[in-house]
Amino acid sequence: MKILGISGSPRNNAVSTTYRLVEHILKATGLPYELVSLRGLKINGCIACLGCVHDNVCVINDGMAELRQKIVEADAFVIGAPNYYSAINATTASMLERWFQFRHRTADTLWGKLAVAVGVGGTEGVAAADQIERYMAYNFIETVAKVTTRGAASCYRCGYGETCKVGVPYMLFGEGVKITEDEIPDLSRQPHTRQAAEQAGKLLAERLKTHNKQAVAEKMQKEMAEHFKQSV
Repeated sequence: MKILGISGSPRNNAVSTTYRLVEHILKATGLPYELVSLRGLKINGCIACLGCVHDNVCVINDGMAELRQKIVEADAFVIGAPNYYSAINATTASMLERWFQFRHRTADTLWGKLAVAVGVGGTEGVAAADQIERYMAYNFIETVAKVTTRGAASCYRCGYGETCKVGVPYMLFGEGVKITEDEIPDLSRQPHTRQAAEQAGKLLAERLKTHNKQAVAEKMQKEMAEHFKQSV
């Protein structure tokens, strides 16, 4: 049994809240895992070429080709992304778009697997986690938990964060804001987030102990069918 963690953050792993939070969840499972960072990978979005319809393998030769087998072999996923403009960042979106290759002709490669969605933002990461959950649902993967938190927005490090009137510090705290290291969001100073991450990891491990892929797949199929019916 193996869990695949994917961090979509473009930041260095040592300072990326997304990477560190995904890692925290993975460690809490107590199960074998692999953590992959999308940092530096070149992954294009789906180009709707339909080259994957015959064998469910994407024909685009880029960074996604390195990830495909890891995705196929994993029993569960912990996927994290930063919140860019109330959505996941482009690299994570491109990676998840390319999961379209698994969907043709009732291909059940990913059906019934489990996931934890992680979102990190300058103010909050809910939008990113929700979007990851939607991508999982389209592949009949159940998101068993979502973990979100504030990360260190670029505004804290750009050099203009105290005066820039469109920056996160100014918009949160107003005129006269002073940026100190203690005020910059950091996972080490977020006990509630770490606790939520540990709970999510333990829940995922518990679910995997009695995991019935067929039952989960059928549940997600019903949910998505209802979603489609309501959208037309």
